Amino acid sequence: MTQEADYLSYYFVMTISTDMAGQQGIDKRCRWCRHVLAASTGPGRPKEFCSQRCRQWDWVSRQRASELALSENELVMTRDELDALKDQMYVLHCALNDVQTDLASPRQTKESLLEMLGWLIQAAEPIAAASLTPAIRS
Repeated sequence: MTQEADYLSYYFVMTISTDMAGQQGIDKRCRWCRHVLAASTGPGRPKEFCSQRCRQWDWVSRQRASELALSENELVMTRDELDALKDQMYVLHCALNDVQTDLASPRQTKESLLEMLGWLIQAAEPIAAASLTPAIRS
């Protein structure tokens, strides 16, 4: 008979990006959470993280990826989180199809355009608000 060990499980999001910061019109982003970093004009190394918390999670994720022998392009997340993200993407896809179909018909009124825009915003908000930061699970 096998006993299941009680332990904390984590999920990690690793992002690898080509550094395009410094090119005109492209903001430098946090290596972990992808928030835009404030422009630094002073001496020293350029900032890579927006906070100590992001720096720590990046380090933890690299250690954990090393333990699991994950490449830089692999991601670990729970099935429930993946399903929720797929559901949100499906709703957004349906909203886009509906709006494209509605826009194909002639003579849109201001009210119908506002309704379409509201539907798109309502479908996009959950994805825009989604956070891919690690959470401690018990």
